[in-house]
Amino acid sequence: MFGYPVNGGHKIPNYTNQQLILAARLYYLEGMSQAEIATFVRVSQPKISRMLAIAQQRGIVRISVPEYESRNPELEKALAKTFSIDAVVIHSIGGVEMIPLRRIMGYFAASVVGKWIKAHSLVVLSGGRAVQALVEQMQPVQPIPDLRIATGMGHIDSMPGPYDASELCRDLARRWQGSVLSLNGPLIFPDEGSCQEVVRLPQIQEVLRAVVRANVLIFGVGAMHNSLLFERDLFTRAEIGKLADAGAVGEVLGRFYNAKGVECQTTVRNRTLSIDLAKLRGIARRIAVVVGVDRTAAVLGAIRGKILNTLVTEESCAEALLRMGSRRSNGKTDGSSR
Repeated sequence: MFGYPVNGGHKIPNYTNQQLILAARLYYLEGMSQAEIATFVRVSQPKISRMLAIAQQRGIVRISVPEYESRNPELEKALAKTFSIDAVVIHSIGGVEMIPLRRIMGYFAASVVGKWIKAHSLVVLSGGRAVQALVEQMQPVQPIPDLRIATGMGHIDSMPGPYDASELCRDLARRWQGSVLSLNGPLIFPDEGSCQEVVRLPQIQEVLRAVVRANVLIFGVGAMHNSLLFERDLFTRAEIGKLADAGAVGEVLGRFYNAKGVECQTTVRNRTLSIDLAKLRGIARRIAVVVGVDRTAAVLGAIRGKILNTLVTEESCAEALLRMGSRRSNGKTDGSSR
């Protein structure tokens, strides 16, 4: 029925425009299956998908998809006005579970965060699942000269997962062609003495001095009921109880803080290998990456303590944060501050 011109040794069916138009209308406008269309066009079913592809190549079918606005500018402005921070708020999609929601946030926020990384920069990373979702989507638009990527915290345990700071640091450095600085030691030591011995080592001091002069810090925010540190059993039940008694509402880089963003005075503080919160505040761009409403109190504490000045999140978290901030400003609390 059809002629077959030869192109590079392969025979290409010489479908007429009329045949392609008929197949395309039946498929795209009438909703017919490819098997049904085959009987109309008088070809075998496997050839229908090829006809539809050729119809696009010839311009017979032109698929138009409206521009998707991934960000919510109204919520971004509200967060900026209420809390005096920069905000990137990605649209939530109803019914999407936490893992794909992180991926959506990471995919659409990656290009925004990537623009804050400049030549001759030092970028410091924490671990975390939300940070992983962002970092794995970050691609350089052009080479960034003299870029350094550093971990801002020690290793959670001896078997790093894909969302540990050390792994994320190496991954980002590979794709952005940067060099790596790493805090080579455990995040939480068994006692203060052993932690201080390691902190005094010249190679550790070199990294700690460097990271507090970073240009960009990207970190996750842990909640007292939802933290990788608790999942990985870094603390005993008694230690967790003491943190709660000290008013801890959140955790950043292994540092626990209260509702005002002040680091909790417990024995954990002097056993932690990471950036000190007081020195962290000197970093110019401090980006918290957060997904989910369960971390709202922790994020609010980090804002009030000036631990973060840039928030990358999605709509449900942003809305919950604004509601909680409004209640607190009206003198009401939810019982999480001490």
